Amino acid sequence: MKIIKSQDYLNSLKTTLTFISQDKKSAAINFNLELNKKVKELKSFPRKYAKSKYFDQEDIRDLMYKGYSVPYIIKEESIIIIGITKYTKSLKNTSLEEINNNYGKKIQD
Repeated sequence: MKIIKSQDYLNSLKTTLTFISQDKKSAAINFNLELNKKVKELKSFPRKYAKSKYFDQEDIRDLMYKGYSVPYIIKEESIIIIGITKYTKSLKNTSLEEINNNYGKKIQD
């Protein structure tokens, strides 16, 4: 199974790491390393995390890490990481239409 990191995820991760590094650079480095380990583990256990709180679809899950939610889509041959946000914050800038346009297979509301 292949892991695909969307540009939205990469941009949001950069912003998150910049914010964390303002307090302590080593904390941002460790956060990134540990989060990457958890993302890689999805290859073996794609359904490890609960169904997404942001999307009502069984194939969209939320990897939870240190108060952050990392929603991802499980496809036949890949896992698409679509973002990262503080758990209580919504993903109001990400719509199902946008995901469908960017990632193919139609996802219903």
